[in-house]
Amino acid sequence: MEREDLDLQLLECEENMDKAVSVTSDAMSKVRTGRASTGILEDVKVDYYGVPTPLKQLASLSIPEPRTISIAPFDPSSTSLIEKAIMQSNLGLTPNVSGDRLIRVNIPELTEERRRDLAKVARGEAENGRIAVRNIRREANDLIKKAEKGGTIGEDDARGMLEEIQEKTDAHIKTIDAMLAKKEADLLKV
Repeated sequence: MEREDLDLQLLECEENMDKAVSVTSDAMSKVRTGRASTGILEDVKVDYYGVPTPLKQLASLSIPEPRTISIAPFDPSSTSLIEKAIMQSNLGLTPNVSGDRLIRVNIPELTEERRRDLAKVARGEAENGRIAVRNIRREANDLIKKAEKGGTIGEDDARGMLEEIQEKTDAHIKTIDAMLAKKEADLLKV
């Protein structure tokens, strides 16, 4: 392995850590709090003419009030399909249809027990993110050690690279921990 190849792989390692943090952030945004967020409905698939279609492709989503999501279907004939998909989504949400052009989803107040359950889910997502970052670190460390054994880099360079990888790992895990702390604060705030 050439030195340039090793440098490229280490750069890729940091990009992968960034991706792991991004995936964790997306997963945490889907854990709902007591406030309305269009992200809650992001994974809802509507059976539109036999094709599972993401809700955001069939309607515009907005938040007119802090605890209400408003859904305006592009095709009025899809209103009942959207309503059915939300009911079957296991999100615990009940859509209310106003005429044939607007669906409102009220976000219910979370019970203390449900808040604690959602905090556990958020902690699980954070732990998955930390594990992903650590796995990327392990792969990078293995590459560095292999390059050192193969004589591509010296012992001092290897030690410096290992320290750099550890610093990047610590920074990414710190970011995930900060996201978790913010999410837990949002969830447990009454």
